[in-house]
Parts: sequence; structure tokens; C-alpha cells
Amino acid sequence: MKYLLSKTSLPVVKRLAQDRTLCAFDFDGTLAPIVDNPRMARMRGSTRRLLRRVASLYPCIVVSGRKREDVLHRLKGIPLAGIFGNHGAQADGRKHEDLRIKHWKRMLEAEIGDLPGVWVEDKGSSLAVHYRQSSRPAQSLRRIAAAVAKLNEVRAFGGKKVVNLVADGAPTKADAVAAEWDRLGCNRVLYLGDDENDEDAFGLEGEVVAVRIGKKKRTKARYYLHSQTEIDQLLTWLKHLRETETAG
Repeated sequence: MKYLLSKTSLPVVKRLAQDRTLCAFDFDGTLAPIVDNPRMARMRGSTRRLLRRVASLYPCIVVSGRKREDVLHRLKGIPLAGIFGNHGAQADGRKHEDLRIKHWKRMLEAEIGDLPGVWVEDKGSSLAVHYRQSSRPAQSLRRIAAAVAKLNEVRAFGGKKVVNLVADGAPTKADAVAAEWDRLGCNRVLYLGDDENDEDAFGLEGEVVAVRIGKKKRTKARYYLHSQTEIDQLLTWLKHLRETETAG
């Protein structure tokens, strides 16, 4: 992996600023810091101001694991070209209910409802089994994995102290980004994410600069930022380079 904010990677960011680039972002751990209680997640004021400006210079979208209406509220006032929830499955404001989700939630709560610090979030088109507040996370994860193994027609993928569940065949973050890439007529894509549920988008083919928050050996992303706090520096680069390009 290459560090995106290095001098050697600057030409890559310059090319993004010179072309019609779709900037696509995950929310938690990318635009906003990870927090113990997901309900408390917020962008820093500096990130909000920079993203608002970048979104006026580039077509920008956010693709989150949250319900769309949840992340929409957190991005209010930013001129985004699109907002997707439920890992790319929810592209509009309509309620997306899947009876399998309700069934899975009942089964999981019967299996792991006794685990302290573990709770199951129903997001309509997906479930999130949170164990960040567990005092014994490794043991909790083993119990969660055993319970998930009993479910049918499910795709499970990990995260930062969370296990995500979607229906087999549900649209992914890669599907959402690819559709917007085509709809908006962009030549390049910059995609930023921080977790396992971003790997599908990291693996998109073509003129894609895939950036992972945090360096990792096994990832499809070719570039990385050291930490979530560096999102402000990258947004500053994108802003400055595009403004310089248009001024010239």
C-alpha cells in the first residue's frame, strides 16, 4: 500500500483534481471518528466545512452501513450528489423492510440476548450485531459467529466490534458506487473507507483510487491514510488542487 498524502502520491491526487472525479466516502471511521455508542457519531466541524466545499467542487456521495435516514440527518446541509444506506442497498428515502431481517433478529436475540454489552440493531435491510461495549469481546464474537452460522440466506461480514448481516444478493457498496459513477458521467473514482464492508468498493476495476483508513496487509485498497483524523488533510488537498485547477 502507498501513503496517499506523501509527496510521491501527490500526482495521483492532482490527476483526481484535473478530471471529473466521483468522490465517494464511507461515514463511520472515515468522515466521522469511531465512537463507543454509534448514536453519538458526528463529523468534526472542520470536516463538515471542508466536505461542504469539496462537494461543491466534485460530485460526492456517501455510502454508509447506517440507515439512509440516519446518515442523511448527519450530513444535512452538504450538497452531496447521493447518499446510500444499508451498505449500498438503500438508495432513497423509502422504508426498506425484509421479513428475513426480522426473523434473523428474533433468532439472534434468542441465542445471544444474554451477552452483556451486545445488542442487535435492525436497520430494515440489514442487521448490525454490536459488541463494542462487551467486556469480553473475543468470547462475544465467538457466540455471535455461532449464532449467525444457524441463519439461512445471509451474508455476514465483520467490522470494528460489529458483525453485519445482509441478505444474499443484496446490493453492495461497490454496486452503489458503480451506478453513481455511470449516472454522473465521471471518469475516475476516489473511494475512502475503513473497514471490511468497504472491500467490495475497494476492488472496483477501472480508474479507481481506493483508500483505506489505516494500513492493512490484506486489503484491495492500494492507498491508505494513517488515521481518520487525516481526512481533513485529504479534503484540503482536494479543495486546494481543484480551486487551483479551475483558477488556471
